[in-house]
Amino acid sequence: MKARLLAALAPLVLLLTPASASALQVNENFKPQNEFKLDPWISIHIGGLDLSINKAVFYVILAAIFTCFTMVWIARRMQARPNRVQTAVEAAFTLMRDNITRGNMSDAMAKKWFPFVGALFLFIWFSNMLGYLPLPTNTEHTVNIFGAQIPSLSLYAATANLSVPLALTLVVWVSYHVEGVRAKGPVGYMKSWIPAGVEGAAAGPIFVIEVISHFVRLVSLSVRLFANILAGHLLILFMGGGLVVLLNLAVAGSVILGLVTGTMAIAFFLFEVGLVATLQAFIFATLTAIYLGGAVAESH
Repeated sequence: MKARLLAALAPLVLLLTPASASALQVNENFKPQNEFKLDPWISIHIGGLDLSINKAVFYVILAAIFTCFTMVWIARRMQARPNRVQTAVEAAFTLMRDNITRGNMSDAMAKKWFPFVGALFLFIWFSNMLGYLPLPTNTEHTVNIFGAQIPSLSLYAATANLSVPLALTLVVWVSYHVEGVRAKGPVGYMKSWIPAGVEGAAAGPIFVIEVISHFVRLVSLSVRLFANILAGHLLILFMGGGLVVLLNLAVAGSVILGLVTGTMAIAFFLFEVGLVATLQAFIFATLTAIYLGGAVAESH
């Protein structure tokens, strides 16, 4: 849906600024895709393995630090009479423990896997929220401050890079298969993929479909998070002025379009921060709990 909205922006511009349509020229110097370009900050190569530090790695480390520091800091300041911060933390804890984890698996599994599911939810949430804070990470464009070239402010999220959601998805995918094999054995776990009551010739095609569905989960779980965060950042980038620069409109046209897109940029920003960032973390953690619970469930 977001992609279709981006594709519809060009004709919208022509409708809003008919007087300047004839003077419209594409600005070849403006390349918004470079916001997601990952140039190495510190090159680290071990054999054929590239372990260079870049913007995505920096945001992953930052999200991990925020996750660990926040939880440790809060845990050491819990009180018998909770303040507002503790009340919010307890509400989030209840959401992660009761709704996400216990709501999708047995109590024994929930006790075992709640730390993982909770940490996964918080890490993704912090990664998403950090993506909407302007940080000095744009090394392509620098600002001269007292003779020092400081990277300019930019928006970027680790989860807007497919490799990060895919790595998290692989951990989840391997984990729930291991749990299923532990609980039922290799043969029993494979048999559990066929729903109860399905017998005879129908069992073969159903089993093949189930095998495919497990591999499709690798795509659906990772791409859902990646695509939503990436599309949100692209919309904010274009609505926040990128479209005006890209189309290189005349002054009158840029002012009119800027008023419209600027308002839309604020609306998209509030929508992404207020709903999408948390919703995507919730969906990823919930599906993780569902997969873990389903792998050890007695019936399909």
